[in-house]
Amino acid sequence: MLFRSWERAPAGTGVGPAHWPDVARVADHVGVEHLLVTRHALVRQVLTDPTTFRPDNALDAVTPMPVAALRVLAAHRFRLPPTLANNGGATHPEIRALVAEALHPTRVAAQRDWLATLDLHAGLAADLPLLVLARLVDLPDAPVAAVKEFARAALELFWAPLDVDRQQVLAAEVGRFHRLLREFATTGDGLVASLRAAGHPPDVVVGALFFLLVAGQETTSQFLTLLLHRLTGEPTVLAGLREGSVDVADVVEEGLRLEPPIVTWRRVAAVDTTLGGTGVPAGTSVVLWLARAGRDPEVVQSPDEFRPGQRGSRRHLAFGAGAHRCVGDQLARMEAATLVREAVPLLSGVRVVRPPHYPDNLTFRMPDAFVVRR
Repeated sequence: MLFRSWERAPAGTGVGPAHWPDVARVADHVGVEHLLVTRHALVRQVLTDPTTFRPDNALDAVTPMPVAALRVLAAHRFRLPPTLANNGGATHPEIRALVAEALHPTRVAAQRDWLATLDLHAGLAADLPLLVLARLVDLPDAPVAAVKEFARAALELFWAPLDVDRQQVLAAEVGRFHRLLREFATTGDGLVASLRAAGHPPDVVVGALFFLLVAGQETTSQFLTLLLHRLTGEPTVLAGLREGSVDVADVVEEGLRLEPPIVTWRRVAAVDTTLGGTGVPAGTSVVLWLARAGRDPEVVQSPDEFRPGQRGSRRHLAFGAGAHRCVGDQLARMEAATLVREAVPLLSGVRVVRPPHYPDNLTFRMPDAFVVRR
């Protein structure tokens, strides 16, 4: 089905895994039709053409919000104006530039020594990205568990198939945290202060924080779990890492290609156009299958095999492309490389007791506990 696109062909395509169409029309759980794009070249074409394919729907809830949930959000004064991922307007370049400065590769590299002193054995994949992000953008002290719960609630509220009762529960959780972000937006230092100094109103500052606390750390946590799980089933790669014959950076890139935490992303057609020979009327929701694009045989030599350093491995679209390409890509890569180096001795000879569970979601994998035994 559309909400578990990391497992099988979405329902409605009428094909098996070996015969993915370049473009297919697929209906979601509420009957809304989307244009699913699988081919690497076409996915990249859409991502790099913000005039024809706008980002306006990137954060739209895939399950329409009922009045009851909207009332809960309104009670918390929840607003999410276009800031980063869903901003196709004139303010996007400046906001993006300020965020990129906070996550500049030089500042990211400066975290390596600190990161090496952390206890990577406890809360290995879950907490690490949030702790690093807090240092980079001067986030206030907050219970890690509370931030993680908020981030996962947001990913579920906006990207999962839900019933009304669950929407109300998630709306309350997201709304409560949004209120805390509003308070911090008026007094915070670092990135928040830079956004205020540039003249951006509080709602825009809150929107940037909201997105960063999801995209800037939760997706990296997911990727670290996905990569560790994948590596437990790749003994040859683990042996190469121990011996030094396999490069850590190549392992990270192959992991991003085969196990991306973000499996799809959305755009909306701004005008009538065509894509891969298929007509696309204005207003069409376009779902870009990033995970499938990473396995395109026209790009990758062995698309379904974990072979670090193989031809095409680094041409994945795990971080997107174009004007909205992820500004935290170097941060995610650094964190993943650090984790792989430290975890290789731990993963040797382990037995998976409990693999991660992945809930239904249009865009995010959202793995939960991953338990192994030595």
